[in-house]
Amino acid sequence: MASLNRIQLIGRLGKDPETRTTAGNRKVVTFSVAVGHRWKDKQGEIKTLTDWFNIEAWSKLGDICEKYLHKGQLVYLEGRMRTDKYDHNGDTRYFTKVILSQMQMLEWREAEEEEEPVAAPEEAEES
Repeated sequence: MASLNRIQLIGRLGKDPETRTTAGNRKVVTFSVAVGHRWKDKQGEIKTLTDWFNIEAWSKLGDICEKYLHKGQLVYLEGRMRTDKYDHNGDTRYFTKVILSQMQMLEWREAEEEEEPVAAPEEAEES
């Protein structure tokens, strides 16, 4: 029987991507994404709920995320869910994350670099 493990998200980055290197000398980029859900309750009041997803990006996709993504940016993400477990003081803890396979920026944020003013052609000729 075939199986499928795919998740699609549209949300905003909770923080700038962080890069680390694994013991096997592979680079991995991690960040979190907030996905909101809105509905009206029985009284007609609008309610909101935010789910947070931990994201891991590897290889070239990780390089792109590291370079172009920023806190608060709206993105489309696609990947697969993975749950890891680890021991913490004798207790087994579980950690669910999304291993990224596709990413699309839905908002583009220009680099906030200050440029030096360029002199007008007349001013440049006089000096």
